[in-house]
Amino acid sequence: MFTQLFMLLAGLALLYFGSSILVEGAASTAVMFAVRPVIIGLTIVSLATSAPELLVSLVAAYKGSGGISIGNILGSNVINIALVLGVSAVIRPVSISRQVVRIEIPYMIFISVIFWVLCMDSRINRIDGIVLMFFLSVFLIYGFLTAKDKSNGQAPPKDRPVKQLFKNIFFVILGIVMLSLGANFVVKEAIVIASQMGLSQTFIGISVVALGTSLPELATSAVAAARGESDISVGNVVGSNLFNICLVMGVVGLFNPMSIDPSLHGFEFPFMIFICFILGVMAVVKKGVNKTGGILFILLFFIYILVSYIK
Repeated sequence: MFTQLFMLLAGLALLYFGSSILVEGAASTAVMFAVRPVIIGLTIVSLATSAPELLVSLVAAYKGSGGISIGNILGSNVINIALVLGVSAVIRPVSISRQVVRIEIPYMIFISVIFWVLCMDSRINRIDGIVLMFFLSVFLIYGFLTAKDKSNGQAPPKDRPVKQLFKNIFFVILGIVMLSLGANFVVKEAIVIASQMGLSQTFIGISVVALGTSLPELATSAVAAARGESDISVGNVVGSNLFNICLVMGVVGLFNPMSIDPSLHGFEFPFMIFICFILGVMAVVKKGVNKTGGILFILLFFIYILVSYIK
């Protein structure tokens, strides 16, 4: 038990320092190339922090643990908004730009609904995987076309020190590696402890594994929010949800089709859609998530875990 606790703490430390380094490198790169910080959050940072979900879900699906795989994605997407954005907003109110309110968040809601519709037959197959990968391609093309930051009306600086650029790239890569290792340590030990407690495979995926693989998002968004990088914080959450569905489930569908527990349609899928809509409403009405909204999201997280456990 001492060894498991030590590995758990080591994983948490890697997540904290990795997220700090990743945010610093990503934010600096956005400034150098006059790229909208939210695009950095929606793409590079989101892909990096979604790496644990991809690895865990692929391994789980390959080993026949479909409950952990799908539970990981549903749980992670709820946790990304309810806990990650909730904690970030409690630390420091998170503002959401007009373009994110009009385009990125509605697209996330749209993809979440499409994902549920594709899963209505309680199975993820290759056709579903192709559909999800197509929507991911649309999102990435959009991100590329809208990457430039035109808010200040200035052209990007022509003098981009090569040394600083390589430093930023090194920070991003180092941050990704540290996040992946940290998430692996945390998830591995958490699964062992949860299994010993006799919890179901699906619940382990929804709660323990989802929370573990969402720690990179939590650490990254919390650090970004504390530093006033709201665009990276919000972009990380929205982008991670999109990558979790389109990339992770798309890859699983393409290479390892699997069945889905029909009981998930009763609560977990609807709750994922519900939490996305709540974020959308806050974004439109409040132009962000304040501390009160953050507390509400955290309460919804505990409700989600409690209902998933007792149902």
